[in-house]
Amino acid sequence: MTAVPTETIALAGLDGEVEILIDRWGIPHIYAESEAGAFFAQGFNAGRDRLWQIDMWRKRGLGLTAGDLGPDFVARDRAARLLVYRGDMAAEWRCYGKDAEAWTTAFVAGVNAWIDLVEKEPERLPVEFRLLGTRPQKWTPEDVVRCRAHARVRNLDAEVLRSGIVAAFGLDADRFHKKLQPEWRVAVPEGLEPHAIPPAVMKTYLLATEPNVFATGQPAEPLDIGSADSFGSNNWAVAPSRTATGRAILASDPHRVHEQPSLRYVVHLVAPGLDVIGAGEPAIPGVSFGHNDRLAFSLTIHPSDQEDLHVYEIDPADPDRYRYGDGWERMRTVREAIPVRDGDPVTVDLKFTRHGPVLHVDAAAGRAYAVRTVWTEPGTAAYMASLNYIKARDWHDYTAALEGWGAPSANHVVADIDGNIGWAAAAFVPQRPNWDGLMPVPGDGRYEWSGMTRSSGLPRSYNPAEGWVGSANQMNLPPDYDYRTRRTGFEWTDGARYARLSEVLASRAGWTVDETLALQTDFGSVPARRLCALLAPLSPPAGPARDGATLLAGWDHRLDAASGPAALFEIWFMKHIVPTVMRRLAPAGVAAMVTVPDTALIVDLVETADPAFGADPTAARDALLVETLAAAWAEAAALMGEDPAGWSWGRIHRGFFPHPLSRLAPAELKAKLDIGPAPKGGSNLTINNNGYRTTDFQVMSGVTWRMVVDVGNWDASWTINSPGQSGDPASPHYRDLFPLWAKEEYVPMVYSRGAVEAAAERRIRLVPA
Repeated sequence: MTAVPTETIALAGLDGEVEILIDRWGIPHIYAESEAGAFFAQGFNAGRDRLWQIDMWRKRGLGLTAGDLGPDFVARDRAARLLVYRGDMAAEWRCYGKDAEAWTTAFVAGVNAWIDLVEKEPERLPVEFRLLGTRPQKWTPEDVVRCRAHARVRNLDAEVLRSGIVAAFGLDADRFHKKLQPEWRVAVPEGLEPHAIPPAVMKTYLLATEPNVFATGQPAEPLDIGSADSFGSNNWAVAPSRTATGRAILASDPHRVHEQPSLRYVVHLVAPGLDVIGAGEPAIPGVSFGHNDRLAFSLTIHPSDQEDLHVYEIDPADPDRYRYGDGWERMRTVREAIPVRDGDPVTVDLKFTRHGPVLHVDAAAGRAYAVRTVWTEPGTAAYMASLNYIKARDWHDYTAALEGWGAPSANHVVADIDGNIGWAAAAFVPQRPNWDGLMPVPGDGRYEWSGMTRSSGLPRSYNPAEGWVGSANQMNLPPDYDYRTRRTGFEWTDGARYARLSEVLASRAGWTVDETLALQTDFGSVPARRLCALLAPLSPPAGPARDGATLLAGWDHRLDAASGPAALFEIWFMKHIVPTVMRRLAPAGVAAMVTVPDTALIVDLVETADPAFGADPTAARDALLVETLAAAWAEAAALMGEDPAGWSWGRIHRGFFPHPLSRLAPAELKAKLDIGPAPKGGSNLTINNNGYRTTDFQVMSGVTWRMVVDVGNWDASWTINSPGQSGDPASPHYRDLFPLWAKEEYVPMVYSRGAVEAAAERRIRLVPA
């Protein structure tokens, strides 16, 4: 190995020497004498690159932010404490595999070793702690799994909204809220009086589940790019029969709200019996997406319904008692003290029914509201069950490990060196024997879960005849799946990404790695193709609508950053068609309630000229298209100038990674913390997912980490992690990957020792003290 700068650090608690080789893209390759040493070093390295991020992850999850940020965050901390895991820890660890507790203990010891080093050498303290005047706190292994709310489950928000719609406008109005799949009709559960759920219910839930909002202790305004389900992900695997390499190819790109530092972290762990590389969340041991020496693996969200809102009648004489069966039950009260910066601790009462945490008590109406969620069950700490499959040797091992995968509900796609490919859904899905989970239910005992469906009871496919498997959060229950009995959920993400993915994968064989990279960055828009097809036969009058129709007529329906038609289409679709359809077709008032319309539903309503358009629905639909296109042309001109030759989607649609503390920083530091902007193509409905807020078109969600694996030829695999691997603004790896991400480029994800040594730029030796 070419000589590289080397730092040697002696650490207490280490059972042998560890070598960390950091490659030129900031990816650490950890070589240890034992598994415990590898996970210790992973935790130590997570502290080195992401200490402030993971410290805030822990404090937010456990309800400890007010100690750093002051009294405005007490309500947030109280909400978080309602959702932490309070169950049997032995059962919890068992779900994640026989090594999970030991590996997590080693990981946490490594994090704490870095914190000890920072205490001895204060110059290593990240700038965020200095800016806030705070310090990192030590971890326990239980902290990692007790934090539940960092990856949302579903569908509490939909239940709350649906109850309000049905109460105000009737059951039929709900069809303008969400397209249900498979076909299903909403029914009001017996005993429920549909009503507007008090805003405090969702406020408490969002305080617990949203990322930290440093300006205030209140939850942020909902992103207008989609619900918790719309951020999406893609993954697929192609069998050797359909590749040019003679090996399987696997692609993975999970999507979430953009954060700085990046939500994902790429790491390589090597020890006797362990050799795995890939990405995960930096506060969690192991990796969730990646490969070992035999098997590549990835996941996307499979939108199962894993929570229910229970509505209780409370005793007028004692609001801590709620109706259950023929009598009353008392809520369990847990009293805790929340530390507060520069003040005395605040004592809070956390209340729980037999179903779960109480989000709100409306004494005036005589009701209480609690959420029953899989988070209270052992085995539902986000992504922790990946520890049980990172050493899997084949499909059998992997799917056996998925029996312990509780949350988030996921589509797992795998491919091995023998050419086998497979897809399996995995989650703990509540069995609801007498209701469908689409509306709140009375908490009086009539609506109880009768068990859990695990991965073995959910759909899967192994080596299908088509020669490929894939998912993009679309409705993927097979036609023979008994969804009427096994009601896993009816609310799915817009299927546009999967429609594009499946048409391209099915169209040809001979796939190469380069072609897979190109497909992963594809900007083809299925909604654009469908809506422009409706526009094509129309003859708008001279003026903006005709100019718009002419510009879109020759377009290839790709949302490229340099495309003027792409800019016009997205303005037309998201700013004009979507809200106008909601206002015109839904009962008056529904549009104001459905703040994030279902784009799949909107396109269907327009394409079919739904009867709600009026007596002549086709004519009314066509008139709406022309009217909204004229308005969109005017908006595009106001944004980008009168000459459409100067329009481009990337001019207004830009990737930007603001640091959550940059608003508190002086100008010079702010410039170091924030990254971007840069032009971006796509939308949340293209394979290359770049969701945006419609107020200013800034990219807010989508892909930041990607991986394409040439299965078995591991060094020919590729990845990207924007804006960079490090969370330290002074590091060369804080922003180095952002320009590549902006241009849809990748870096090698090297695996063999020789390739790692050739790419290494820095070496850290950890030795026992």
